[in-house]
Amino acid sequence: MTQQQDGFYGLGIAPSLLEILQRLHFVTPTPIQAQAIPVAIEGKDVVGIAQTGTGKTLAFGIPMMQRLAIMKKQGLVVAPTRELALQIEEVLRTIGQSIGLRTAVLIGGTSISPQIKALGRKPHIIIATPGRLIDHLQQKYLRLNNVGVVVLDEADHMLDMGFLPQIQKIFAALPKERQTMLFSATMPPEIMKLATAHMQLPVRVEIAPAGTTVAGVKQELFIVSPDQKLALLQKILTTHTGSTLIFTRTKHGAKKVTRQIRAFGFAAAEIHSNRSLGQRKEALAGFKSGQYRVLVATDIASRGIDVVGIELVLNYDLPSTSDDYVHRIGRTARAGAAGHAITFAQPGQQNEIRSIERLIRKSLSVSKLPELPVLPRTEFVDEPQYRPYRPQTQNFRNRGFQRRRPSRY
Repeated sequence: MTQQQDGFYGLGIAPSLLEILQRLHFVTPTPIQAQAIPVAIEGKDVVGIAQTGTGKTLAFGIPMMQRLAIMKKQGLVVAPTRELALQIEEVLRTIGQSIGLRTAVLIGGTSISPQIKALGRKPHIIIATPGRLIDHLQQKYLRLNNVGVVVLDEADHMLDMGFLPQIQKIFAALPKERQTMLFSATMPPEIMKLATAHMQLPVRVEIAPAGTTVAGVKQELFIVSPDQKLALLQKILTTHTGSTLIFTRTKHGAKKVTRQIRAFGFAAAEIHSNRSLGQRKEALAGFKSGQYRVLVATDIASRGIDVVGIELVLNYDLPSTSDDYVHRIGRTARAGAAGHAITFAQPGQQNEIRSIERLIRKSLSVSKLPELPVLPRTEFVDEPQYRPYRPQTQNFRNRGFQRRRPSRY
């Protein structure tokens, strides 16, 4: 059978899975799916490099399900964040529920007891974050000796988050005879060292050079002073009326910006590491459903948000790394749609901008600041202003006060 350019036929996918894809209206494979699926179905190790939003979950999920059904073994997917792990599980469950696929999600921030019960049901595929997976291994709730296919998703982000020791422990617990797939939007040298050490002659599937941004994203840059950022944000949210994802560098910044957006009259929610898993899930679900027009996040969510129809990504703060810029703006223009990315930079941040431009191999066009609304001065306060504590001891005796040691409580 010859491969059709507009279908999944000819990629080696089993008829039962093809029927499911057709029923779920997956019509045309993305480039990473078209190139990675046939190689992975053959059982070869794969290093896949593709922009965010190009369908990497199906690129490894379909071959994994098909091969596990033949091998009668278990699959393992390791992801850097809770949100991404839940997102992957949702996609795999959607595809596999009609064929009896059982999954288990092992992530932090939730009780370990339901996870132990899920493992007791002998899941076909385990989706886990590194830390919680190590917890289960150390407490003997889980063994990986029956894993036949393992996937590291967003491996570069896991290294950025300091998970290399956990990844090494996970590989040590895996059987040597296995298929390993590694997927990411960027592929720094550290990742290739990891692949060399733990993979067998991996096939490299690279859809776009590292740092390439999605073609459908219009990128715009404003040079703005700190005391004008909130006014410019209000102006942009008034002008652009679609769903908006805003990134800040810090948790405090996310909370502050969310509070100000609500004061502007827009429905907004926040996602960062100070929020519980339940709060983060509620915020993301509300953003997907349209309950919240604006979602404010730190980089913990830059690779864990898969929402169709995000019209604008706004970098309220520059990211800490140039790679994170690519991942942030990749949240819009997903699956071939158009999108818009706006970045705020301060006058002294030319070096950071040049670093981003070198990575994406294009210049960011600087837009002229529009006429900005005048906000109350309190709107611009970043931190509560406290007077420094100066103990007044000289008049205590004269006023009849007795000095006491302050209470610990």
